[in-house]
Amino acid sequence: MKTPSFLSPEPEVILVNSFYRPFDFAIASARTCYSSRGIISPEEVAGDELQEPEEKKSIIEKRNRLARDIYRAGHHTVYQHAHFQFALNKISRHFVWSFLHSHPFYNSEQVSQRYVEVKPGSYFIPALKGDSLGRYEDTIRLQMEAYRRLTEMLLPVVESEYFKIFPGRSQENRKWRRGIHRKAIEIARYLLPVATFTYMYHTINGITLLRYHRVCEQLDAPVEQKVVVQKMRDELLRADPSYQEILQEPIPLEETPEYRFFQPLTGCLWPATAYPHQKAFREEFDASLKGKVSRLVSYKPENEILLARAVREVLGLPSSAMSDDEAIRLVMDPSQNRYLGESLNLTSMTKLSRAMVHPSWTFRKKLSHTADSQDQRHRMTPASRPLLSFHLSEEPDYITPDLILKRDEARVLYQETMERVWEAILSLRKRGVGVAEASYLLPNAVSIRFTETADLLNLWHKHTLRLCYNAQEEIWRASLNEVLQIQEVNPRIGRYLLPPCGVRQLAGVRPFCPEGERYCGIPVWKLEPASYQRSL
Repeated sequence: MKTPSFLSPEPEVILVNSFYRPFDFAIASARTCYSSRGIISPEEVAGDELQEPEEKKSIIEKRNRLARDIYRAGHHTVYQHAHFQFALNKISRHFVWSFLHSHPFYNSEQVSQRYVEVKPGSYFIPALKGDSLGRYEDTIRLQMEAYRRLTEMLLPVVESEYFKIFPGRSQENRKWRRGIHRKAIEIARYLLPVATFTYMYHTINGITLLRYHRVCEQLDAPVEQKVVVQKMRDELLRADPSYQEILQEPIPLEETPEYRFFQPLTGCLWPATAYPHQKAFREEFDASLKGKVSRLVSYKPENEILLARAVREVLGLPSSAMSDDEAIRLVMDPSQNRYLGESLNLTSMTKLSRAMVHPSWTFRKKLSHTADSQDQRHRMTPASRPLLSFHLSEEPDYITPDLILKRDEARVLYQETMERVWEAILSLRKRGVGVAEASYLLPNAVSIRFTETADLLNLWHKHTLRLCYNAQEEIWRASLNEVLQIQEVNPRIGRYLLPPCGVRQLAGVRPFCPEGERYCGIPVWKLEPASYQRSL
């Protein structure tokens, strides 16, 4: 591979696990669909070493023709059987948010900035030169130093709030002090640039990997994601060269619809001047939220009726035998639907609970980049997230966590750092640095505006996790906004949208709080959502 057009260390991409003979098994699966002889083996699909060379060549050619035919026809389920687990290192959080986690078909376990302190010197560096490179790296050093200082400033604030909640805990116990430090770095991380490196295990199936390759040149981070995906492709072909038969070349960046839309408006892909509609868009969007983090903008007018009917359909009952209230209670009340009290989320696997898929709601939301990086991990509550490069504003546009406002010194440091970061971004753009490259300096706090739609089945699971007082503050607040609005329009459903302790209390599962030593210190199961309040 030619040298990538950036200056930081190359991403590390290692295929650590994969299926045995994945391509052969995919075609064997396809042939099994129409087999009257039972299961077709990979040996039958690809031959074995004991066969004559010409005979084996003929078998392989037949396999490859079938592989190409079913691929072109869109019969891709056979390629979903094989999974590939990658160890990824030295990749930016910007790339992870923009590409790796922007779809539902993956699993990742990423190092947490909430619980692991970020060390200096580990970040993506675009191909900049001279003063532009110096300004870029100086700005990241500024952010890293502000992160360290803000952590120290927040420690006494967090400590004060913590021991108000847990007055009986010894202030000398190192266990509690570790938790206090983690909360401080969780808030301080808002200052870190999205260029910061991360590492993870990332597992995808075969068809998702082929899709990665096809769209790896799209916005927002085309340079970084192309390098990473090409390395993933190379690892795949080393493991099984047969995939070359169906591997399509990437769609060129210039042919993507996003590029084509912006090209005539800006005159170039990454304009050095601001995209003219940004400010009007932000003002319009923020006004539409009416002071909320997440605002309900649409829902099915018969959500509760749909849910009740679906329950009766599962059970084969007429409305005369079960009222809407009884049906909703049967599926939503954990005291009656015991599946809801299980730690293992069973709702999509059980007949009665699947009735919850019919009601749905749509929300407009505004979160920080770092909060949305967690929100998007709820892959079954999909959203239309922005092209961040073209949301890049000339004015600071960021989220401020509540804890920072509790200490003036911390608030001033935070605000001044944000102003200096945006000043540096604007300076780079005026020097001709592209928006894509300058965007890596954006802090984790940068505002992300989007619309999200969810059905009850998956929103129930998300709210159960994110209404917990241990959840990230912004997602917790957004979830609370959503629950309270659902309670207004669909009260018979909304009353059962509760944190895990509330669900377990209704289900009779003890202990009510499943967090163990991480118990938030507040018996939330005794409270109504309208009275929920958090200080940490």
